[in-house]
Amino acid sequence: MATASVAFKSREDHRKQLELEEARKAGLAPAEVDEDGKEINPHIPQYMSSAPWYLNAERPSLKHQRKWKSDPNYTKAWYDRGAKIYHADKYRKGACENCGAMTHDKKSCIERPRKLGAKWTNKHIAPDEKIETFELDYDGKRDRWNGYDPATYARVIERYEARDEARRKYLKEQQLRKLEEKNNNQNGEGEVSDEDDDEDALKVDEAKVDESKQMDFAKVEKRVRTTGGGSTGTVRNLRIREDTAKYLLNLDVNSAHYDPKTRSMREDPLPDMDPNEKFYGGDNQYRVSGQASEFKQLNIHAWEAFDKGQDIHMQAAPSQAELLFKNYKIIKEKLKSGIKETIMEKYGNAASEGELPKELLMGQTERQVEYDRAGRIIKGQEMSLPRSKYEEDVYINNHISVWGSWWKDHQWGYKCCKQMIKNSYCTGAAGIEAAEAATDLMKANIARKEVTEEKSAPTEDKNIATWGTDVPDDLVLDQKQLAEALKREDERRKEEKDERKRKYNVRWNDEVTAEDMEAYRMKKIHHDDPMKDFLH
Repeated sequence: MATASVAFKSREDHRKQLELEEARKAGLAPAEVDEDGKEINPHIPQYMSSAPWYLNAERPSLKHQRKWKSDPNYTKAWYDRGAKIYHADKYRKGACENCGAMTHDKKSCIERPRKLGAKWTNKHIAPDEKIETFELDYDGKRDRWNGYDPATYARVIERYEARDEARRKYLKEQQLRKLEEKNNNQNGEGEVSDEDDDEDALKVDEAKVDESKQMDFAKVEKRVRTTGGGSTGTVRNLRIREDTAKYLLNLDVNSAHYDPKTRSMREDPLPDMDPNEKFYGGDNQYRVSGQASEFKQLNIHAWEAFDKGQDIHMQAAPSQAELLFKNYKIIKEKLKSGIKETIMEKYGNAASEGELPKELLMGQTERQVEYDRAGRIIKGQEMSLPRSKYEEDVYINNHISVWGSWWKDHQWGYKCCKQMIKNSYCTGAAGIEAAEAATDLMKANIARKEVTEEKSAPTEDKNIATWGTDVPDDLVLDQKQLAEALKREDERRKEEKDERKRKYNVRWNDEVTAEDMEAYRMKKIHHDDPMKDFLH
C-alpha cells in the first residue's frame, strides 16, 4: 500500500499505483530504485510527489516538516564571569547608591552595605559589571558543562601531584633514617622487628593498588544504624532463626526501646539478669567494646587536626589518618614521660625510696567482704551515705552550731550562745549569762512598776477643759464673742472648700476660747444625726 505522504492527481493513478505494488510483491514487476540506484522500501515514507508552493523546491522533499534552517541568534557562549567594562571616578545619576555601579540598583547590590554610600561620599566607586544575554538552543539549555573552563582542572591535578610528591619525600626520609639506624646499630643486624614490617607495608603506593582490589572499597549494600540516612556499610546478620528476637527478651513496656525500622535496641533489655547467663546486652555494648572506642578516638583526632589546618581526611585517606594518630600518641607519651621525669628530678620520688608493706603489695587485708556470682558486694562494705549538694558542718562568726539549732518563744536561734539574731557573732557562755541577767533585771523592773502603780492615789478629775468632750455646768459664754466665733468658723470652712481665697500670709493663733469651741461644736456635722441633710 502507498504511504500516507504520497499524493495522487486522480483515483485512476491511485489504482495503478496499487496494482504496481501488488505486482512487485509477487515478483512480477521490478523493484523501484532511487536516484542513487538503491532499492526503495515501500513501507518507509519517501519524498512527496508535489511539494508546497512556498518552498520553491525543484523536487519533492520533506524539508518543510523539520527546522532545516539553524537560527543565527542561537549561541553556545557563556557569561564572562567577573568581567568589568567601565570604572567611573565619581558618582553618576541613576547608579547604585551603595557602591556606585550603573549596572544594578541599591536593592540588588551584593557588596557590604556601607555606612555612607557612594552617592554621598563620592569615593570608592565600584566598576560596572559586564551584563550579557544569550539565547541558547535546545542542547545549550540542557548542557551541564556549558561554561566550564577545562583549565580549572589543572588546580586539582597540581594538588594531587603535590600530595604525591610529599608522600615520596616522606618515604625517602624514612628509608634514609632506617639505613642510618641499621649502620649505627651493630647488634641488631640480623633481626627484623614487626614495626619495620609495618613501615614497609605503609610504603605501598595507593595509586598502584590493583583495580580489582579497590572495587570492594565502594561496595555499599545497605544503610546501617540510620532512620533515613547516615553511615553506610555492609550488614552482617549473625543471628540464627532459633534465637529469641531482641524485642521478645523483655515484654515490659517500660523496658529498653526497640526501633523496628533499624532493628536496634540500644539499652540493655535485662539489666538485672546475671551477666554470665545473658547473651545480649543491648547495641550500646558493641560501641564501647573492642576497637570501637579506638576508631572513635581516631575520628576525633582527624576532625581536630583538620580544624587546626592539617590536610587530613578519615574517609579520603584512612591510612594517612591512622599513621598521624599513631605518631600523635607516641609524641604524647614522650611528652608525658618527659614531664614526669622533670618533676621527679626536681622534687624526688618518695614512692621508690621506701619499701611498701607486704600487706599493701599483696593486697591482703583482714576485712571480710562477700560477693555474689555477678560480682556485686553483698556484705562487708558499708554503703556510703549520699552527701547533700549544700555545705555541711560549716560554721560562721565563731559559732559551734548552725542557725536553727535552738528554739524559744516562737523564734529560732543558735544553741551555742542562745542568740536569736541571724549572722550575729557568737558570745559563748558569757553571752548566755548576760542574756539571762538582762532578762531577770527586766522582770524585776516590770514587777516593781506594777507594785508602784497599785499604790499610787487616784487623781481628781477637773472639769475645766472648755474644748474637751466634757463641758462644765457653770460655764457662761459671751454672746457677742460667740457670734464673732461663729463668723470666723464660717470663714474658715469657706477657705477649706476653696483654697484660692486663702491669703498668702496666714496668721495662725493657737489660743482657743470657750466661744471658739462652742462655735466649732455648733458648726460641726454629726454624721449620725438623721437630720444632718436638712441643716443649712
